[in-house]
Amino acid sequence: MIDFSLLSTEELLTPGGFDCDCGLHHEAPIKFLKIGSGVVKYIPDALKALGAKKPFIVCDLNTKDAAWKFVEPVLKDAGIEYGMFCFNTHKRLEPNEEVMGAVTFAFDKSCDCVMALGSGVINDNCKIIADIAGVPAMVVGTAPSMDGYASNSSSMVVGGLKTSLYHGMPAAIIADTDIMKDAPMRMLWAGLGDMLAKYVALCEWRIAAIVNGDPYCEKIASLVRKSLEKVASAADRLADRDPEVVGNVAEGLILSGIAMCFATTSRPASGLEHYFSHMWEMMALERGEESDLHGIQVGVGCYLTFKLYERIRKLTPDREKALAFMKNFDQAKWEAETKRVFGSVAGSVLAAAAKEGRNDPEKHAKRVALICDNWDKIQKIISEEMPPFETLLKIMTPCGMPIRPAEIGISEEDVRDALKASRDIRNKYLSSTMLWDLGLLYEWADEFDGK
Repeated sequence: MIDFSLLSTEELLTPGGFDCDCGLHHEAPIKFLKIGSGVVKYIPDALKALGAKKPFIVCDLNTKDAAWKFVEPVLKDAGIEYGMFCFNTHKRLEPNEEVMGAVTFAFDKSCDCVMALGSGVINDNCKIIADIAGVPAMVVGTAPSMDGYASNSSSMVVGGLKTSLYHGMPAAIIADTDIMKDAPMRMLWAGLGDMLAKYVALCEWRIAAIVNGDPYCEKIASLVRKSLEKVASAADRLADRDPEVVGNVAEGLILSGIAMCFATTSRPASGLEHYFSHMWEMMALERGEESDLHGIQVGVGCYLTFKLYERIRKLTPDREKALAFMKNFDQAKWEAETKRVFGSVAGSVLAAAAKEGRNDPEKHAKRVALICDNWDKIQKIISEEMPPFETLLKIMTPCGMPIRPAEIGISEEDVRDALKASRDIRNKYLSSTMLWDLGLLYEWADEFDGK
Protein backbone atom coordinates (compact mmCIF):
# COMPACT_ATOMS: atom_id res chain seq x y z
CA MET A 1 0.00 0.00 0.00
CA ILE A 2 1.18 3.51 -0.84
CA ASP A 3 2.77 5.56 1.96
CA PHE A 4 0.92 8.90 1.92
CA SER A 5 3.80 10.67 3.68
CA LEU A 6 6.04 9.99 0.68
CA LEU A 7 3.63 11.42 -1.90
CA SER A 8 3.66 14.94 -3.28
CA THR A 9 0.54 17.05 -2.85
CA GLU A 10 -0.28 16.45 -6.51
CA GLU A 11 0.00 12.67 -6.05
CA LEU A 12 -2.23 12.80 -2.97
CA LEU A 13 -4.93 14.31 -5.16
CA THR A 14 -4.90 11.42 -7.66
CA PRO A 15 -8.41 11.20 -9.19
CA GLY A 16 -10.27 8.23 -7.80
CA GLY A 17 -8.33 8.27 -4.54
CA PHE A 18 -6.94 5.25 -2.73
CA ASP A 19 -8.29 2.00 -1.37
CA CYS A 20 -6.54 1.58 1.97
CA ASP A 21 -5.75 -1.47 4.05
CA CYS A 22 -7.46 0.33 6.97
CA GLY A 23 -10.67 -0.67 5.20
CA LEU A 24 -11.64 2.79 4.01
CA HIS A 25 -11.42 4.55 0.66
CA HIS A 26 -9.51 7.84 0.89
CA GLU A 27 -10.12 10.64 -1.57
CA ALA A 28 -9.89 14.42 -1.60
CA PRO A 29 -11.83 15.92 -4.52
CA ILE A 30 -9.42 18.80 -5.09
CA LYS A 31 -8.84 19.38 -8.78
CA PHE A 32 -6.20 22.10 -8.59
CA LEU A 33 -3.65 23.07 -5.94
CA LYS A 34 -0.69 25.44 -6.07
CA ILE A 35 1.47 26.56 -3.14
CA GLY A 36 4.41 28.94 -3.53
CA SER A 37 5.63 32.31 -4.74
CA GLY A 38 3.62 33.98 -7.49
CA VAL A 39 1.07 31.20 -7.86
CA VAL A 40 -1.88 33.62 -8.21
CA LYS A 41 -0.97 33.57 -11.91
CA TYR A 42 -2.58 30.12 -12.01
CA ILE A 43 -6.07 31.40 -11.17
CA PRO A 44 -7.19 31.10 -14.84
CA ASP A 45 -5.88 27.51 -14.91
CA ALA A 46 -7.73 26.76 -11.67
CA LEU A 47 -10.99 28.08 -13.10
CA LYS A 48 -10.46 26.02 -16.24
CA ALA A 49 -9.88 22.89 -14.14
CA LEU A 50 -13.24 23.56 -12.46
CA GLY A 51 -15.00 24.20 -15.75
CA ALA A 52 -15.82 27.71 -14.55
CA LYS A 53 -15.73 31.05 -16.36
CA LYS A 54 -17.18 33.62 -13.97
CA PRO A 55 -16.29 33.44 -10.27
CA PHE A 56 -18.26 35.07 -7.47
CA ILE A 57 -15.52 36.53 -5.27
CA VAL A 58 -16.08 36.96 -1.52
CA CYS A 59 -13.70 38.97 0.67
CA ASP A 60 -13.58 41.58 3.42
CA LEU A 61 -11.62 44.84 3.53
CA ASN A 62 -8.63 43.15 5.16
CA THR A 63 -8.31 40.35 2.63
CA LYS A 64 -9.03 42.71 -0.25
CA ASP A 65 -6.24 45.01 0.92
CA ALA A 66 -3.91 42.01 1.19
CA ALA A 67 -4.60 40.21 -2.06
CA TRP A 68 -6.65 42.18 -4.58
CA LYS A 69 -3.60 43.95 -6.00
CA PHE A 70 -2.23 40.50 -6.86
CA VAL A 71 -5.48 38.96 -8.06
CA GLU A 72 -7.13 41.75 -10.09
CA PRO A 73 -4.35 42.05 -12.71
CA VAL A 74 -4.49 38.29 -13.30
CA LEU A 75 -8.25 38.39 -13.87
CA LYS A 76 -7.98 41.46 -16.07
CA ASP A 77 -5.16 40.08 -18.23
CA ALA A 78 -7.09 36.84 -18.74
CA GLY A 79 -10.32 38.69 -19.55
CA ILE A 80 -12.20 36.93 -16.75
CA GLU A 81 -15.51 38.45 -15.68
CA TYR A 82 -16.51 38.14 -12.04
CA GLY A 83 -19.10 39.05 -9.44
CA MET A 84 -17.92 40.32 -6.08
CA PHE A 85 -19.12 40.81 -2.53
CA CYS A 86 -16.88 42.51 0.02
CA PHE A 87 -17.83 42.74 3.69
CA ASN A 88 -17.41 46.45 4.36
CA THR A 89 -15.42 46.04 7.56
CA HIS A 90 -11.92 45.57 8.90
CA LYS A 91 -13.33 43.84 11.98
CA ARG A 92 -13.03 40.08 12.24
CA LEU A 93 -16.12 38.29 11.01
CA GLU A 94 -17.99 35.73 13.09
CA PRO A 95 -18.93 32.52 11.24
CA ASN A 96 -22.62 32.84 12.05
CA GLU A 97 -26.03 33.04 10.40
CA GLU A 98 -25.76 36.80 9.86
CA VAL A 99 -22.53 36.53 7.88
CA MET A 100 -23.84 33.52 5.94
CA GLY A 101 -27.05 35.39 5.15
CA ALA A 102 -25.16 38.41 3.80
CA VAL A 103 -23.24 36.24 1.33
CA THR A 104 -26.40 34.39 0.33
CA PHE A 105 -28.31 37.61 -0.37
CA ALA A 106 -25.43 38.98 -2.44
CA PHE A 107 -24.79 35.87 -4.50
CA ASP A 108 -24.77 36.52 -8.25
CA LYS A 109 -26.57 33.62 -9.96
CA SER A 110 -24.80 34.35 -13.24
CA CYS A 111 -21.57 33.13 -11.62
CA ASP A 112 -20.55 29.50 -11.97
CA CYS A 113 -17.99 29.33 -9.17
CA VAL A 114 -17.48 30.80 -5.67
CA MET A 115 -13.98 32.15 -4.98
CA ALA A 116 -13.01 32.89 -1.39
CA LEU A 117 -10.42 35.61 -1.14
CA GLY A 118 -9.34 35.10 2.46
CA SER A 119 -8.92 32.39 5.06
CA GLY A 120 -11.04 30.95 7.90
CA VAL A 121 -14.51 32.51 8.08
CA ILE A 122 -14.61 33.61 4.44
CA ASN A 123 -13.45 30.22 3.20
CA ASP A 124 -15.97 28.37 5.39
CA ASN A 125 -18.84 30.56 4.24
CA CYS A 126 -17.86 30.11 0.61
CA LYS A 127 -17.84 26.32 0.94
CA ILE A 128 -21.43 26.46 2.18
CA ILE A 129 -22.81 28.92 -0.35
CA ALA A 130 -21.10 27.03 -3.21
CA ASP A 131 -22.66 23.78 -2.05
CA ILE A 132 -26.10 25.36 -1.74
CA ALA A 133 -25.79 26.99 -5.18
CA GLY A 134 -24.50 23.76 -6.74
CA VAL A 135 -21.29 25.32 -8.07
CA PRO A 136 -17.63 24.56 -7.27
CA ALA A 137 -15.73 26.49 -4.61
CA MET A 138 -12.15 27.69 -4.77
CA VAL A 139 -9.99 29.74 -2.43
CA VAL A 140 -7.12 32.18 -2.83
CA GLY A 141 -5.60 32.15 0.64
CA THR A 142 -4.42 35.33 2.31
CA ALA A 143 -2.90 33.89 5.50
CA PRO A 144 -1.56 30.51 6.68
CA SER A 145 -3.79 30.82 9.73
CA MET A 146 -5.94 27.66 9.88
CA ASP A 147 -6.30 24.16 8.46
CA GLY A 148 -9.73 24.61 6.88
CA TYR A 149 -8.49 25.43 3.39
CA ALA A 150 -8.73 21.83 2.23
CA SER A 151 -11.10 20.37 4.80
CA ASN A 152 -14.60 19.19 3.94
CA SER A 153 -16.12 20.88 6.99
CA SER A 154 -16.91 24.44 7.97
CA SER A 155 -16.53 25.60 11.56
CA MET A 156 -19.66 27.67 12.16
CA VAL A 157 -21.66 29.17 15.00
CA VAL A 158 -25.25 27.98 14.70
CA GLY A 159 -27.69 29.23 17.30
CA GLY A 160 -24.73 30.29 19.43
CA LEU A 161 -23.21 26.77 19.45
CA LYS A 162 -19.88 26.10 17.72
CA THR A 163 -20.36 23.23 15.33
CA SER A 164 -18.88 21.63 12.22
CA LEU A 165 -21.02 21.61 9.09
CA TYR A 166 -20.09 19.32 6.22
CA HIS A 167 -20.71 21.06 2.89
CA GLY A 168 -17.75 19.88 0.84
CA MET A 169 -14.40 21.50 0.20
CA PRO A 170 -12.77 23.90 -2.25
CA ALA A 171 -12.05 22.17 -5.55
CA ALA A 172 -9.13 24.54 -6.18
CA ILE A 173 -6.68 26.12 -3.74
CA ILE A 174 -4.16 28.88 -4.46
CA ALA A 175 -1.73 29.61 -1.60
CA ASP A 176 0.64 32.35 -2.73
CA THR A 177 3.45 32.91 -0.22
CA ASP A 178 4.02 36.43 -1.61
CA ILE A 179 0.64 37.29 -0.11
CA MET A 180 0.74 35.05 2.94
CA LYS A 181 4.15 36.10 4.27
CA ASP A 182 2.83 39.64 4.79
CA ALA A 183 -0.22 38.57 6.80
CA PRO A 184 -0.47 40.04 10.31
CA MET A 185 1.93 38.25 12.64
CA ARG A 186 -0.97 37.07 14.81
CA MET A 187 -2.30 35.16 11.81
CA LEU A 188 1.10 33.52 11.28
CA TRP A 189 1.10 32.58 14.96
CA ALA A 190 -2.43 31.22 14.51
CA GLY A 191 -1.26 28.95 11.71
CA LEU A 192 1.56 27.61 13.84
CA GLY A 193 -0.85 27.07 16.73
CA ASP A 194 -3.19 25.10 14.48
CA MET A 195 -0.27 22.95 13.29
CA LEU A 196 1.00 22.23 16.81
CA ALA A 197 -2.49 20.93 17.58
CA LYS A 198 -1.65 17.88 15.47
CA TYR A 199 0.53 16.47 18.26
CA VAL A 200 -2.55 16.18 20.46
CA ALA A 201 -4.89 15.25 17.61
CA LEU A 202 -2.90 12.18 16.55
CA CYS A 203 -2.43 11.07 20.15
CA GLU A 204 -6.12 11.35 20.98
CA TRP A 205 -7.17 9.78 17.66
CA ARG A 206 -5.18 6.65 18.53
CA ILE A 207 -6.54 6.59 22.09
CA ALA A 208 -10.10 7.04 20.78
CA ALA A 209 -9.58 4.07 18.47
CA ILE A 210 -8.81 1.88 21.51
CA VAL A 211 -11.39 3.22 23.95
CA ASN A 212 -14.21 4.44 21.70
CA GLY A 213 -13.76 2.31 18.57
CA ASP A 214 -13.04 5.28 16.29
CA PRO A 215 -11.73 4.23 12.84
CA TYR A 216 -7.98 4.97 12.66
CA CYS A 217 -5.61 5.01 9.68
CA GLU A 218 -1.86 5.05 10.28
CA LYS A 219 -1.18 6.17 6.71
CA ILE A 220 -3.22 9.34 7.22
CA ALA A 221 -1.54 9.89 10.58
CA SER A 222 1.92 9.54 9.00
CA LEU A 223 1.04 12.22 6.46
CA VAL A 224 0.08 14.66 9.23
CA ARG A 225 3.09 13.66 11.33
CA LYS A 226 5.55 14.41 8.53
CA SER A 227 4.09 17.85 7.78
CA LEU A 228 4.08 18.69 11.51
CA GLU A 229 7.75 17.78 11.85
CA LYS A 230 8.57 19.99 8.85
CA VAL A 231 6.83 22.97 10.45
CA ALA A 232 8.07 22.44 14.01
CA SER A 233 11.72 22.09 12.97
CA ALA A 234 11.79 25.56 11.40
CA ALA A 235 9.28 27.44 13.56
CA ASP A 236 11.98 29.71 14.98
CA ARG A 237 12.21 31.40 11.56
CA LEU A 238 8.52 32.28 11.40
CA ALA A 239 9.06 35.61 13.19
CA ASP A 240 11.29 36.68 10.27
CA ARG A 241 8.46 35.93 7.83
CA ASP A 242 10.76 33.50 6.06
CA PRO A 243 8.86 32.60 2.84
CA GLU A 244 10.00 28.99 3.03
CA VAL A 245 8.67 28.60 6.58
CA VAL A 246 5.41 30.38 5.71
CA GLY A 247 5.09 28.00 2.77
CA ASN A 248 5.75 25.02 5.04
CA VAL A 249 3.01 26.16 7.42
CA ALA A 250 0.58 26.72 4.54
CA GLU A 251 1.40 23.32 3.08
CA GLY A 252 1.05 21.63 6.48
CA LEU A 253 -2.34 23.22 7.06
CA ILE A 254 -3.56 22.22 3.60
CA LEU A 255 -2.28 18.67 4.06
CA SER A 256 -4.12 18.55 7.40
CA GLY A 257 -7.30 19.45 5.54
CA ILE A 258 -6.64 16.71 3.01
CA ALA A 259 -6.06 14.29 5.90
CA MET A 260 -9.43 15.24 7.41
CA CYS A 261 -11.06 14.66 4.06
CA PHE A 262 -9.35 11.27 3.72
CA ALA A 263 -10.53 10.30 7.21
CA THR A 264 -13.98 11.92 6.76
CA THR A 265 -13.59 13.32 10.30
CA SER A 266 -11.60 16.04 12.05
CA ARG A 267 -9.70 13.45 14.10
CA PRO A 268 -6.34 13.84 12.27
CA ALA A 269 -6.26 17.57 13.00
CA SER A 270 -7.92 18.42 16.31
CA GLY A 271 -8.19 17.23 19.89
CA LEU A 272 -8.74 18.78 23.31
CA GLU A 273 -6.70 21.88 22.40
CA HIS A 274 -9.35 22.82 19.82
CA TYR A 275 -12.10 22.36 22.39
CA PHE A 276 -10.49 24.88 24.71
CA SER A 277 -10.74 27.31 21.80
CA HIS A 278 -14.33 26.32 20.96
CA MET A 279 -15.38 26.85 24.57
CA TRP A 280 -13.71 30.27 24.80
CA GLU A 281 -15.32 31.33 21.52
CA MET A 282 -18.78 30.34 22.79
CA MET A 283 -18.15 32.05 26.14
CA ALA A 284 -17.20 35.24 24.31
CA LEU A 285 -20.32 35.06 22.13
CA GLU A 286 -22.50 34.55 25.20
CA ARG A 287 -20.97 37.65 26.81
CA GLY A 288 -21.09 39.76 23.66
CA GLU A 289 -17.30 39.90 23.57
CA GLU A 290 -14.77 39.21 20.82
CA SER A 291 -12.58 36.13 21.10
CA ASP A 292 -9.04 35.90 19.82
CA LEU A 293 -8.09 34.21 16.56
CA HIS A 294 -8.98 30.52 16.57
CA GLY A 295 -5.39 29.39 15.94
CA ILE A 296 -4.04 31.67 18.67
CA GLN A 297 -6.48 30.11 21.14
CA VAL A 298 -5.62 26.65 19.84
CA GLY A 299 -1.94 27.38 20.48
CA VAL A 300 -2.76 28.31 24.08
CA GLY A 301 -4.96 25.20 24.22
CA CYS A 302 -1.92 23.16 23.15
CA TYR A 303 0.05 24.59 26.07
CA LEU A 304 -2.73 23.62 28.48
CA THR A 305 -3.24 20.18 26.97
CA PHE A 306 0.48 19.40 27.08
CA LYS A 307 0.45 20.41 30.77
CA LEU A 308 -2.44 18.03 31.33
CA TYR A 309 -0.62 15.18 29.59
CA GLU A 310 2.41 15.67 31.80
CA ARG A 311 0.15 14.62 34.66
CA ILE A 312 -1.53 11.84 32.66
CA ARG A 313 1.92 10.33 31.99
CA LYS A 314 2.24 9.75 35.74
CA LEU A 315 -1.29 8.43 36.20
CA THR A 316 -2.28 4.90 37.18
CA PRO A 317 -6.01 4.38 36.54
CA ASP A 318 -8.18 3.33 39.47
CA ARG A 319 -10.99 1.13 38.13
CA GLU A 320 -12.96 1.20 41.37
CA LYS A 321 -12.78 4.98 41.60
CA ALA A 322 -13.96 5.32 38.00
CA LEU A 323 -16.98 3.06 38.55
CA ALA A 324 -17.79 4.76 41.84
CA PHE A 325 -17.78 8.13 40.04
CA MET A 326 -20.46 6.92 37.65
CA LYS A 327 -22.47 5.28 40.44
CA ASN A 328 -22.54 8.56 42.35
CA PHE A 329 -22.88 10.79 39.28
CA ASP A 330 -25.30 13.63 39.97
CA GLN A 331 -27.16 14.23 36.71
CA ALA A 332 -29.04 17.25 38.08
CA LYS A 333 -25.83 18.89 39.25
CA TRP A 334 -24.19 18.22 35.88
CA GLU A 335 -27.16 19.77 34.06
CA ALA A 336 -27.03 22.84 36.30
CA GLU A 337 -23.30 23.27 35.62
CA THR A 338 -23.90 22.81 31.90
CA LYS A 339 -26.51 25.57 31.97
CA ARG A 340 -24.15 27.86 33.92
CA VAL A 341 -21.21 27.38 31.54
CA PHE A 342 -23.05 27.20 28.19
CA GLY A 343 -25.76 29.74 28.95
CA SER A 344 -28.27 30.17 26.13
CA VAL A 345 -27.03 27.17 24.13
CA ALA A 346 -27.16 24.74 27.07
CA GLY A 347 -30.46 23.28 25.86
CA SER A 348 -28.86 22.10 22.63
CA VAL A 349 -25.89 20.64 24.51
CA LEU A 350 -28.10 18.74 26.95
CA ALA A 351 -30.36 17.44 24.17
CA ALA A 352 -27.39 16.15 22.15
CA ALA A 353 -25.87 14.48 25.21
CA ALA A 354 -29.16 12.75 26.01
CA LYS A 355 -29.61 11.56 22.42
CA GLU A 356 -26.08 10.15 22.30
CA GLY A 357 -26.26 8.57 25.76
CA ARG A 358 -23.11 10.41 26.72
CA ASN A 359 -23.60 9.74 30.45
CA ASP A 360 -24.85 6.17 30.01
CA PRO A 361 -23.49 3.92 32.83
CA GLU A 362 -23.13 0.82 30.62
CA LYS A 363 -21.17 2.65 27.94
CA HIS A 364 -19.07 4.24 30.66
CA ALA A 365 -18.25 0.86 32.24
CA LYS A 366 -17.15 -0.55 28.87
CA ARG A 367 -14.86 2.42 28.27
CA VAL A 368 -13.38 2.17 31.78
CA ALA A 369 -12.55 -1.48 31.17
CA LEU A 370 -10.89 -0.66 27.86
CA ILE A 371 -8.86 2.17 29.42
CA CYS A 372 -7.63 0.11 32.34
CA ASP A 373 -6.93 -3.01 30.28
CA ASN A 374 -5.00 -1.03 27.68
CA TRP A 375 -3.25 1.52 29.87
CA ASP A 376 0.24 0.40 28.81
CA LYS A 377 -0.75 0.86 25.16
CA ILE A 378 -2.21 4.29 25.91
CA GLN A 379 0.98 5.37 27.69
CA LYS A 380 3.01 4.12 24.72
CA ILE A 381 0.87 6.19 22.36
CA ILE A 382 1.39 9.29 24.50
CA SER A 383 5.16 8.81 24.52
CA GLU A 384 5.21 8.28 20.75
CA GLU A 385 2.98 11.20 19.74
CA MET A 386 3.49 13.87 22.43
CA PRO A 387 6.95 15.39 22.83
CA PRO A 388 7.89 16.63 26.31
CA PHE A 389 6.23 19.82 27.53
CA GLU A 390 9.59 21.63 27.36
CA THR A 391 9.87 20.80 23.64
CA LEU A 392 6.57 22.53 22.95
CA LEU A 393 7.79 25.67 24.74
CA LYS A 394 11.02 25.63 22.68
CA ILE A 395 8.91 25.65 19.50
CA MET A 396 6.47 28.36 20.59
CA THR A 397 8.71 30.79 22.48
CA PRO A 398 11.16 31.99 19.76
CA CYS A 399 8.46 33.30 17.44
CA GLY A 400 6.90 35.40 20.23
CA MET A 401 3.40 33.91 20.06
CA PRO A 402 1.05 33.94 23.08
CA ILE A 403 1.46 30.79 25.14
CA ARG A 404 -0.46 31.14 28.41
CA PRO A 405 -4.18 31.93 28.83
CA ALA A 406 -3.58 35.23 30.64
CA GLU A 407 -1.66 36.50 27.60
CA ILE A 408 -4.90 36.48 25.58
CA GLY A 409 -7.18 37.58 28.40
CA ILE A 410 -8.48 34.16 29.44
CA SER A 411 -9.18 33.89 33.17
CA GLU A 412 -8.33 30.88 35.34
CA GLU A 413 -12.07 30.30 35.84
CA ASP A 414 -12.62 30.16 32.07
CA VAL A 415 -9.73 27.69 31.75
CA ARG A 416 -11.28 25.41 34.37
CA ASP A 417 -14.80 25.72 32.95
CA ALA A 418 -13.55 25.03 29.43
CA LEU A 419 -11.71 21.93 30.56
CA LYS A 420 -14.72 20.59 32.47
CA ALA A 421 -17.18 21.31 29.65
CA SER A 422 -14.96 20.29 26.71
CA ARG A 423 -16.40 16.76 26.63
CA ASP A 424 -19.92 18.18 26.46
CA ILE A 425 -19.66 20.22 23.26
CA ARG A 426 -20.08 17.17 21.03
CA ASN A 427 -19.53 13.44 21.06
CA LYS A 428 -15.80 13.32 20.32
CA TYR A 429 -13.52 11.27 22.55
CA LEU A 430 -10.84 13.55 24.05
CA SER A 431 -8.33 13.31 26.88
CA SER A 432 -10.85 15.22 28.99
CA THR A 433 -13.42 12.51 28.19
CA MET A 434 -10.95 9.87 29.33
CA LEU A 435 -10.39 11.75 32.59
CA TRP A 436 -14.17 12.02 33.02
CA ASP A 437 -14.45 8.27 32.51
CA LEU A 438 -11.81 7.75 35.19
CA GLY A 439 -13.65 10.04 37.61
CA LEU A 440 -10.83 12.58 37.57
CA LEU A 441 -11.90 15.41 35.27
CA TYR A 442 -13.66 17.66 37.76
CA GLU A 443 -11.09 17.36 40.55
CA TRP A 444 -8.19 17.85 38.13
CA ALA A 445 -9.93 20.86 36.58
CA ASP A 446 -10.46 22.44 39.99
CA GLU A 447 -6.69 22.17 40.59
CA PHE A 448 -5.78 23.43 37.09
CA ASP A 449 -4.60 27.05 37.02
CA GLY A 450 -3.40 27.28 33.41
CA LYS A 451 -0.26 29.19 34.37
